Amino acid sequence: MTRPAVTLDAVRQAHERIRSGIQRTPCPASIPLSEATGAQVFCKLDLLQRTGSFKERGARNALLLLDSAQRRRGVVAASAGNHALGLAYHGKLLDIPVTVVMPRFAPLVKMATCRRLGARVKGRPSTTRGGWPSRSPRPRGSSGCTASTTRG
Repeated sequence: MTRPAVTLDAVRQAHERIRSGIQRTPCPASIPLSEATGAQVFCKLDLLQRTGSFKERGARNALLLLDSAQRRRGVVAASAGNHALGLAYHGKLLDIPVTVVMPRFAPLVKMATCRRLGARVKGRPSTTRGGWPSRSPRPRGSSGCTASTTRG
C-alpha cells in the first residue's frame, strides 16, 4: 500500500505551527445541507478569518516552513484573490516579503487589499468584465498573468 501524501501527523504539526496566527472558528451543523444529503453536514466558518478564507491556513503554514534565507528572499505566488490575501497578511505579520501575480480579472478590492497589506502586486486590473480591454484582443495562449521572479 502507498503512503498518503498528507498524514494525520503532518496535519497535527501544521496545526501547532499556525495556531498562534489563525482564528479558531466555529463549525456548526448545517440543517439544510444535512437534510439535502441525508447525512450530518457541518460547515467550518472560515469566513471569520482575517482575510475571510480558509486559504490563510495554508499560506501561514507555507511561510512558517521557510528557512531564514528563503524568508529574506520572500515568496512569489499566482492567485486571483484568497491565497494572495492570506500570503500578504501573514507575510506582513511574519516580516516576509510577498509578491503576488494576479490575473487581469482579479477583483480590484483584492488587489488593493494585498497592496495595503504590504505585498508587491504584479498584474493590472481589468478594463472590462471579461478581463481584457475591449480594443485589445486576448493573445493566443495567454492566461492574462504577468511573470515575476523572486527578489534577491
